[in-house]
Formats: sequence, C-alpha cells, structure tokens
Amino acid sequence: MCGIVGAVAKRDVVPVLVEGLRRLEYRGYDSCGVAVLQDGKPQRARSVARVADLAAQVAESGLTGETAVAHTRWATHGAPVTHNAHPIFSRDEIALVHNGIIENHESLREELRGQGYEFVSQTDTEVIAHLIHVLLQGAAAGDLFKAVRLATKRLHGAYAIAVFRKQEPHVVVGARAGSPLVVGLGNGENFLASDALALAGTTDQFIYLEEGDVVELRLNGVQIVDRHDAPATREVRTVHAYSGAVELGPYRHYMQKEIFEQPRAIGDTMEGVEGITPELFGENAEGVFKQIDSVLILACGTSYYSGLTAKYWLESLAQVPTSVEVASEYRYRDSVPNPKTLVVTISQSGETADTMAALQHAQSLGQAHTLAICNVGTSAMVRETALHYLTRAGTEIGVASTKAFTTQLTALFLLTLTLAKLRGRLTAAQEAEHLKQLRHLPAALNSVLALEPQIIAWADDFARRENALFLGRGLHYPIALEGALKLKEISYIHAEAYPAGELKHGPLALVTDEMPVVTIAPNDALVEKLKSNMQEVRARGGQLYVFADADSNIQNDEGVHVIRMPEHYGQLSPILHTVPLQLLAYHTACARGTDVDKPRNLAKSVTVE
Repeated sequence: MCGIVGAVAKRDVVPVLVEGLRRLEYRGYDSCGVAVLQDGKPQRARSVARVADLAAQVAESGLTGETAVAHTRWATHGAPVTHNAHPIFSRDEIALVHNGIIENHESLREELRGQGYEFVSQTDTEVIAHLIHVLLQGAAAGDLFKAVRLATKRLHGAYAIAVFRKQEPHVVVGARAGSPLVVGLGNGENFLASDALALAGTTDQFIYLEEGDVVELRLNGVQIVDRHDAPATREVRTVHAYSGAVELGPYRHYMQKEIFEQPRAIGDTMEGVEGITPELFGENAEGVFKQIDSVLILACGTSYYSGLTAKYWLESLAQVPTSVEVASEYRYRDSVPNPKTLVVTISQSGETADTMAALQHAQSLGQAHTLAICNVGTSAMVRETALHYLTRAGTEIGVASTKAFTTQLTALFLLTLTLAKLRGRLTAAQEAEHLKQLRHLPAALNSVLALEPQIIAWADDFARRENALFLGRGLHYPIALEGALKLKEISYIHAEAYPAGELKHGPLALVTDEMPVVTIAPNDALVEKLKSNMQEVRARGGQLYVFADADSNIQNDEGVHVIRMPEHYGQLSPILHTVPLQLLAYHTACARGTDVDKPRNLAKSVTVE
C-alpha cells in the first residue's frame, strides 16, 4: 500500500520527491520520509505526520541531494512510529524504501543478527537493507545492482524497493515482485515511482517494470534484468498523468470532488460505445464469450459489491450462472474449477494483491478465460488477463471509493448486455433502450447530486449516532452493503447492511429509536415487500431514513424521513441509489470532523495480502 519515489539527477531532486509523496499519500499515510546522499553519506528526514510536516522538516534541515529515495507508509510490520518509518538505513551506508511484505523476514532477521547486525526497527524492510549490505561485502563485490539482484532471490513475498548506497553516487536500484514500480525517464536524470502520477510534470516517459524485474538508474540511462537475471528491454510509454487530477479545485475534500465527477466518469466510460459488441472487451472476446457457460467474479471491498450487483444482472438478463468470491478467501479454499468459466477480476488500481493472487490461482486451476474490469490500463491485472474493459474513472485520491464503483457497475452492465446479446436474449429494441438509459446516466446522476442539501440535514443527525442499519432488497442489497461500508470507512460509525427480508431473523433486535435505519426504496417489483419491512422497523420505534423513487408512494411521517429520488431507473437504478449513500457518508464524516480522504488505518491501493 505504500508509495515510493526515487531519483538520480544533476540537480536537487528533493522537491520532486516530496511533491511525489504528496500525490502518493493516498497509498498510505501512517508515516513518510526522504533520504538523500548528502556530504558523502545518507541523510534523512522522517515524520509520523503527513507529507506537509515532512516538507517543513526538509526545508528547516536544508536536506538536498541529487540521489534520493522517498516513501509514504501504510504500516504492516511495526507501529507507525519514527524508528519504523522509511527510509531504512543499514550501517549508515545504505538507504532503502520498501512496499510490500517479506514473508520470510523472521528467518532472515535471525541469520543477520548472527552476522552482527543490530535491528532498530520492527519492520520487515530492515532485513532487506542489511541483506544487501552483507552481499555487498561478499558475493556482489561492491556492486549495488548485483547485490539487489542476489538479495531478491532470497526474499519471499511481495515487494517493490528502491535503494542507494553512499559508495555509488548517482545510482538508484529498484526491484518489483507483486507490487507496482515504474521508471520515469528524463534528460540526464531518471526516476522511480509506485505510480506515474507521482512524476506528473517531471516526465511523461515511463517504463512499467514487469514481475521480477530489477532496474539500475544512472544519469545517462537505465538497465533492466528480468527474474532470470537476463538483460531485458521494456516498452517506453508516453503517459500523460496530469497533476491537475490531484488538485481539489472548489471542493472541500477529494471524496466530494470524486462524487461530483461521477457523471463525467460514467460518460468517459461509455465513450466509443456505439452498440453492444464483444469487441468492447478485446478483439478476441467473441470467441472467448462463446466458449463460456458461467462467470466467476473475484474482487475485494467495494469492487466485491459491484460484483454482487453484476450477479443479479448476469443471471437475470443474460441467464449466465454467476458466482462472486471475496478474492482474499478464494485461493485458500477448495473450489471446483470449470474451464468454461469466464473469470472476471475487478479492481480500481489493477494491482490489488488479493485479487491478483486469486486470478493467478484461478488460472493455475485451468480457468484460462479471464477478463479485468479496471481503471488503470497499464496495471498488472490488465496485462495478465486475456480481455479487459477500462473504466476511465480518472485518478481517484480519496480512500473511500466512489467514481471507481459506479464506473465498474457501468462496465459490468455492458458485459451483461454483451453476453445476453450473444445468447439471443437481447432484442434490438432492448439493446437500444438499454443504451439510451446508459447514455442518460450522467444527466440522471446530476439530478441525484442536486439532493445534497437535503442529505446534509440528515448527516447532522447521523453524526450523533454510533450505529446504523442499511436495508435493501434484490439488486439494491449490494448497494446497501456499499452504503454501510462507506459510512463505517470515513465516519467510524458502526454500520451493517441486510436484505430487508432478513430483519425479523435477527437484526430487528438491534432496532431502537437510537438506531437509524437507512432504506433503499426503488419503485420495483419488491417495493411492497419493502414497505412491510419498514413497518417492522416503525413498530419497534426505529427511525427510517428512506431514499425513495419519486413514484414509490412512500411519504414522510413520524419516524419516517424521505428523500425523493428521480423516477425508477430500471436495471440501472443501483447506480443512481449509490450516490446519495456516498453523500450521506461524506457529510456525516464532515460533521464528525474525521479525516475524510485519509481515514484511520486504511489506504487506497492494497498491494499486500
């Protein structure tokens, strides 16, 4: 989850690295730090506050350098305290930053202690720094590039690292296995980063390192070797990672900005869709889709809820049996593989470790038909799947996902329509109607966003609560799950979601006048059943907060608070009902004074298991 930036240049690169950390802070913000080669030795500044505090330290200390690495951390091994913050040093000769988890760190730690190394942190990262130092004294014979290559062969787990040593000025070495790392190419200077966004405005020329690659950066170029220690040539890509994507503009938080960007994001996701064709998912998609008889969706968190929603669509409209698995669980249980299954992975970043591991496990079981729904076209997930659909949500900085979720739903609906059409279950008239509704989504979402003032009034009441229930039925049950997740993520209010029909099977025991019950009430076939469930809540003194379609005939009453949504939007109603739940969570968190964009203990990109 952490963020890495590194550089070699003939200028002071500290401002570039600090700005890069600011842009990567969404990946982890428990601590941060920068190390430079200054006055012939590594020197560093570290902070357990945010990057702004680190920047102040750097300015006060006069830290400058032409060779440097920097890091923003989401804590795994060791508490978020200064001595665990990166960069980590070895014998005041080596400075190293690391993203990931080294699974065999305990055995390496004991081995290195036996060789006289003292450990001053609780991190697994420190074993990498000391291991490289050992190798430099022996097998690597003072060659950092070789030492890192040898060290990686002893590391088990996932990692991206960047390291320099005092004896080799203007050299930074990086390596990746299971965590992303990109090389930025400049004129007489070169860079490393976890994400191209970190280097926006510095370079637009990037190399995306592949699994097992090790790279050496020098002033005049880079050299890469692959996992077999053979020289490798990687494609140089022009990537316009606009720094404007991380500017707040008129918004209070990135989450608010990204909620209001959803009409544009869905419009961009639909760009170029003139009709429903398999080629939307890749040139070989039709052949793949005709071979499959079921769908398996693998995802985590919010992406998992988009998969649960898609299950309803796929089984209803396309008549394709669909299962949805939490990716972090799938690979650790016995399952029944089916070579005719389409394995669909969903991830905002395309680097989610659990989902990547689940994908690889599914492939190892002989399930070769794979498709990624992803927001990053250069990600490992897109490269490792046969087919893909890019959501084009744009950069999402807020940790709580918003526009990534609704664009995933849009892409999954397109997949549903495609499979339905290939199976003869979608008439030309139905296709035209669905496309019309998809194209109208941005306008419909703008109507929902206009409800913000009413939702703010609700949020003031929610801010005083410590528990909440969310209810939905059918297609909207996964949306209730997503609404509960948003509230707990950023406001720290305990929230749970249930299918409304399950109330009387246990959750009703929790209902009091202190328990707000958020209800998603579209005017669909289940609305009358839902009204009965709402009466169960009112009979126990519960307070209902209902997002009701305009034509659902649910009225404000004592203990029943209603916000009117637009008219029922059919199969796409879940996308519209998502947005007010995002706004409710956002404004409740604002009222409680939490750190909306960087909630405690969380990070945006989950690149460790």
